[in-house]
Amino acid sequence: MSATMTRNSDITIKALQAVGEEDAEYLVSLIGSTPGFPKDGIIFRDFMPVLADARGLDILLRGFAAALPIDPSDFDTVAGLESRGFLFGPALASRFGKGFVAIRKAGKLPPPVFTESYDLEYGSASVEIEQNAIHPGERVLIVDDLIATGGTARAGADLIEKAGGHVAGFSFLMELDGLNGYAKLSEAPISTLIAMPA
Repeated sequence: MSATMTRNSDITIKALQAVGEEDAEYLVSLIGSTPGFPKDGIIFRDFMPVLADARGLDILLRGFAAALPIDPSDFDTVAGLESRGFLFGPALASRFGKGFVAIRKAGKLPPPVFTESYDLEYGSASVEIEQNAIHPGERVLIVDDLIATGGTARAGADLIEKAGGHVAGFSFLMELDGLNGYAKLSEAPISTLIAMPA
């Protein structure tokens, strides 16, 4: 751990409590914080040590599974948002016998694709999905590591709908308090495992 990285006492355990207090606290102890990265005023939350720790990874996947916002019978596919949704989305999909679909940053997939743009603090960005990735009427659980303002998740949901699918729910590892990201995702149930200050 670098000298500037600290462990967190400001993380609130939410749905992660479904795995039990001891395991929840163990997982949170693995998440690092680096103030001033990537720029001043930002605290970078690093959950990569969770993935590198066998117990931590098991707790994370059990947490996602236990805290699903919907019953596994109510979705057909898991979609992961680039890039960290790719890290646990396939494992979660496999746990429930579902397929996995990647929602990628623009320019990473061969055509034909559906594209959706969204606003950033300074400018805009786009995400894409292959046009044949979702079957009409398919029910999709969208997963990602973090919900902040909700822009990326909203764009991902719009892509699923553009492809003919239905967004069944959203599942996030972390949420940033006070940014009201849920307001953009009001059409489907949402779960988050932990919360922290923005």
